[in-house]
Amino acid sequence: MLNNWLKIAFINYKKNWLSTIINLFGLTIGLTGFMLILMHWNDEESYEKWNPKKENIYAFQTHNKAENTYGNNISVPMAERAVKVIPEVKDFVLFNGSGMGYKMTTKTKTVYQGDGMSVSESFFNFFPFKLVSGSYKDALKGDKVIALSTKAAKNLFGKTNVAGETVKFDNGSFVVTAVYELPKENSQIKPEFIISPFEQMKNDKEQWGNFNYGCFFLLKPGTDVEALQQKFYDNIFLYRAKINAQGAGVTPVKYLELYGPTGSLFTPIDEIKLHAKASWFGTGDFKTMMILFTLSVLIVVLSAINFINLKTAQASQRAKEIGVRKAIGSTKSNLVLQFLLETFVICFASYLLSLALTELLLPSFNKFYDKEIVMNDWHIYYYSFAMVLAVTLISGLIPATYLANFKAIETLKGNFAISKHGIWLRNGILTLQLIISSFFIIGGLIVNSQVKHMMDKDLGFSGKQVLLINFSENDAKPWLKYERIKNEMKKIEGVADVSYGEAAPGSNRYSNSNMDYMDKSIFAQHGSMDYNYLQFMDVKLKKGRWLNPNLASDTIANVLVNEAFVRKFGWTDDQAFKNEVRPGFDNKPYHIVGIVKDFNVFNPRIDVDPIIFFHYRETEWKRYNVYNIQLKLKADDIDGTVKRIKKYWQNNVEPGYPFDYYFVDKKFAESFVKYQKQQTLFTILNAMVLMVALLGLFALSSLMIEQKLKDVAIRKTLGASDKTLIVGLTKQFLWITLIAVLISIPISYYLMNEWLKDFAYRIDMPVFPFVLSLILLLILTFAVVSIKAYQATKVNLVKYLKYE
Repeated sequence: MLNNWLKIAFINYKKNWLSTIINLFGLTIGLTGFMLILMHWNDEESYEKWNPKKENIYAFQTHNKAENTYGNNISVPMAERAVKVIPEVKDFVLFNGSGMGYKMTTKTKTVYQGDGMSVSESFFNFFPFKLVSGSYKDALKGDKVIALSTKAAKNLFGKTNVAGETVKFDNGSFVVTAVYELPKENSQIKPEFIISPFEQMKNDKEQWGNFNYGCFFLLKPGTDVEALQQKFYDNIFLYRAKINAQGAGVTPVKYLELYGPTGSLFTPIDEIKLHAKASWFGTGDFKTMMILFTLSVLIVVLSAINFINLKTAQASQRAKEIGVRKAIGSTKSNLVLQFLLETFVICFASYLLSLALTELLLPSFNKFYDKEIVMNDWHIYYYSFAMVLAVTLISGLIPATYLANFKAIETLKGNFAISKHGIWLRNGILTLQLIISSFFIIGGLIVNSQVKHMMDKDLGFSGKQVLLINFSENDAKPWLKYERIKNEMKKIEGVADVSYGEAAPGSNRYSNSNMDYMDKSIFAQHGSMDYNYLQFMDVKLKKGRWLNPNLASDTIANVLVNEAFVRKFGWTDDQAFKNEVRPGFDNKPYHIVGIVKDFNVFNPRIDVDPIIFFHYRETEWKRYNVYNIQLKLKADDIDGTVKRIKKYWQNNVEPGYPFDYYFVDKKFAESFVKYQKQQTLFTILNAMVLMVALLGLFALSSLMIEQKLKDVAIRKTLGASDKTLIVGLTKQFLWITLIAVLISIPISYYLMNEWLKDFAYRIDMPVFPFVLSLILLLILTFAVVSIKAYQATKVNLVKYLKYE
């Protein structure tokens, strides 16, 4: 029986070769997209899975409920108190620095070693890397100890058995306590060397408001995380508020409302890559992942729709076969199983082709996402094959049930076409397919418009020809280093101007604190800078004046703020000049002397933060955070100027350190890459959807028009023109397209409006994509269907009328 079913299946595949190819092609494309996005998702979810303690390690995030914003930092006393007073918390590890690099000297050589971390002493209790040399006990206890990866140990000593050896830094000698091997699996935490911020943490033990640390907590198994978050509010946040509230003259609850944070959030360590609201190691984007996955599933659904439509359209060709089989005793269940088998053979063939195509496209996909995915995870095969079975059932069961329900006597008499259920089914499913296609066209055009809008937006500054050089060497007084080299670097041929700014576009450096005025407080970003920095970056002055180094007040307690700062306080510009603010980083009041136009420091998706600008010498501690020097280059011979700067830097400023620099405009442009990739993927998926939908439409229209060839022959004999016949054959499809687009418009409007809500600077919903979607789909539908309709007008009249 199975052998007969397969023979019948292959006869039908050959007979309907066009629809067979279209089904194969559509499903192969759909399954390939599904597998690539599934592998991408699976890769993002695989981070930190290697860690044997992952079930009980949670990343800590703060939550400001009033503004619904999240932070990733904590202070030392908050973490220490959590272990003391909350039974569920067993231990904590703090991160004070990552991506660090130093010039290190051993007995035989001096090398620059990067990718280091500064962490608290319990690090190896959380991340039990394989120990190669030394011991993890007290490995990070003390200020002058260092642990090395096997790679760093070989780089410094040429071997890995180096526990007890000494490494010299610019600020002293460090003893190697342990050598470890980093995991080969995906992880965001892969330090090449580890040091302890022992002295800094000792100084910060009483600094409740110094949120300079990232944190993981080790919890007891079975901890109720929601209950833990409430305990953090009661025992940590309120406790801190009680300490500070009295001095502020408010209640502890009011203090939290003003200064926050008002809540905490705990995310399992193996979910932070994709699901964390905020993380020391970067925030994931699960929403985008779900959008991509949903779109890939929709393409597979479109392929299934093609299957259903083509199978039901072929009903006339299978009617007599079904009638004969029923007449000789075949049951309905046997017929359903036969048709399901025919569908499965096509689906399985598509699955095998999609595996080959996925392997072929994987290198390009990896390059696109900067990944190293390989097809060695059984989950990929399991879920993709499950999708094949689902498509088989969905796209096979509907037409199989429809065909199996033909009555034997009706089909043998040739009266099966009387029922209109098949026509309604095909039209309904075709409408669904065109609704999805219309959504993709509308969505693609809106995504393109939004990305273009962000890229064309006036950012409020000019980073063109501005070269930023990061300080790599650990100087005791970095501001003096800046002041020493500033005038010397101005003398380099091709350098037009020199300055320094903390809030530099593209740097991703962020430092903020509360700004208080009477009973109101806001958080504002710090913009410590040289006097000329805002003019240097071509930031526009809205009102007031610039800071002037010749005015004594400007060197002590005068500041500039941006428009967002003024808006946040609810002031007018004139009110801002009359009021004084007290920043959380100082006890004295600061007077606003100028308001600058907003400019974007991070990326144009998010709103501009309130920023307060002041000279880096105004505060005792800010001068220690001077971390870069910025140079504006003359337009001619930029490459030659960069070479001269590099030579000077490596010979006179930081010998032995890498020349760590970037052009501000190019670095800032990298913030667009994520959205450009979304745009590219949406365009590719859009093209795939249209291709699958139009091929399905062509095959369906071919089958349906073929069934009307006798009608065409009769009408042509009676004098109908080719134009009249083509319009008559295409009219039904054009009406279906019109209805589909009209249905898709409100759906597309709602979904795309939700997507646009994530952007602080967004376009107004345009009308153009909706109109273009209607026009484009009508044109494409007419073009696709009219090809077969035109061929139908050339029908051989004798062939269809000789028996009439």
